[in-house]
Amino acid sequence: MGLFDSFLHNETPKWPGFSLESMAQLEELIESSFSIPQLVFKHSTRCSISRYVLNDFISGYSFSAPDFGAWYLDLLNFRSISNAVAERLEVTHQSPQLLVIKNGKVVAHGSHEQINSLALSSFLN
Repeated sequence: MGLFDSFLHNETPKWPGFSLESMAQLEELIESSFSIPQLVFKHSTRCSISRYVLNDFISGYSFSAPDFGAWYLDLLNFRSISNAVAERLEVTHQSPQLLVIKNGKVVAHGSHEQINSLALSSFLN
């Protein structure tokens, strides 16, 4: 196994939550944000930088389901959901991007290198 094998084979570690694929799920995660904070990771599957940031985020993610609801959004396959997230939560679209949602509102977000700088533990209930 060589140094670049994971990039050549497009391997991604397992996402610690759900895939955001419908408007009903978007409404569900917003409603759930009143109980526990929700994370939405917006990812472009064609972008190597986005893939790198996603892999880095997943490998360092140390929270469990009672801490955060974690949602993965494939921007290319679910563009309309991505647009709805931007509109409904009043946040400018970026990719990659991580949104932290509490009480129905985005309380923090980051893009690119800012994603792994977000102090997620500060948003725990």
